Amino acid sequence: MTEHPQWFTSSYSSNGGNCVEVAVNLVAARGIVPVRDSKCVDGPALGVRAAAFSAFVAGVQAGTFDAV
Repeated sequence: MTEHPQWFTSSYSSNGGNCVEVAVNLVAARGIVPVRDSKCVDGPALGVRAAAFSAFVAGVQAGTFDAV
């Protein structure tokens, strides 16, 4: 497959580079969301299944992972 990840960082990530980047352009073709460390762009990327990534985002939005 010739399609390459198109990486982006959330607009909420303005904390000096300690972020993750995702490439949602591969979801339809591959069913995965690549995730990588923004400080190590040549390093490894994790391939997270689209359903698992959606569940994670929903949990973040719902406050599931907020510190107590």
